[in-house]
Amino acid sequence: MSDFIKVGIPKGSLQDATIELFERAGWKINVSSRNYFPTIDDPQIQCALVRAQEMARYVESGVLDIGLTGLDWILEDQSEVEIMSDLIYSKVSSKKAKWVLAVPENSDIKTIEDCAGKAISTELVNFTKRYFKERNIPVNVEFSWGATEAKVVEGLVDAIVEVTETGSTIKAHGLKIIHTLLETNTKMIANPKSLNVPWKKDKINQIAMLLQGALAAEKMVGIKMNVAKEKIDSVVAILPSLTAPTISNLYNTDWLSVESIVAESIVREIIPKLIAQGAEGIIEYPLNKIVS
Repeated sequence: MSDFIKVGIPKGSLQDATIELFERAGWKINVSSRNYFPTIDDPQIQCALVRAQEMARYVESGVLDIGLTGLDWILEDQSEVEIMSDLIYSKVSSKKAKWVLAVPENSDIKTIEDCAGKAISTELVNFTKRYFKERNIPVNVEFSWGATEAKVVEGLVDAIVEVTETGSTIKAHGLKIIHTLLETNTKMIANPKSLNVPWKKDKINQIAMLLQGALAAEKMVGIKMNVAKEKIDSVVAILPSLTAPTISNLYNTDWLSVESIVAESIVREIIPKLIAQGAEGIIEYPLNKIVS
């Protein structure tokens, strides 16, 4: 049995964001342009670049102990893996992507039931077939190698099942969304057998916890200031925090040190208000992780 954890890093659109996330969580990953096996500064971890579409099957088979991939590709392969963490990369997307059924604006297909006997093109073939079969709607589902929207525009198929976040690309091709099949986002998954090995389970839980902590801190900052005791209530009243601010006495004075964690987006609004209420020496600092 190997004495390290084999980690699958999703190759493609999520690669850079995943490597940055690991760095904020505490691990430095270095990728060579000609190598599918990045180095990492942890002797207990080995990394491999793997397409998100293939990640679940490699984790299920034990080639990888853990990996990061979308719920859609887990369901596509019906892989038996353990989902450890729900990860929404806010720098890539602040919301879940959706797999939707889309047809031309002038199509006679108005509902999912109208697809009976029709041809549908998609990359998510197995899931789409199961989805329609479970609803007793007979359809012909074919695999798309890309440019899926063009196939329905050109009349090669009657409808498509495509992934989208805003629907803007679909609308730009003159198509309309008539049904949502699945909402998906990135998951950290683990091989169940790996979780039966105590040290591997501990390491996998450590990685999951710190990745979640790094994501939780992504749009937050720390803020610290000094406040006279008689003004503390008015300052705290306008100071948001995860639970409550940390307040401590400054040595040999009637002043207090106040520290809190707040959303980065509101700092510019509350700093002038804090100053107006008597706060002094305000410091704002970035966060790498918030671990609960």
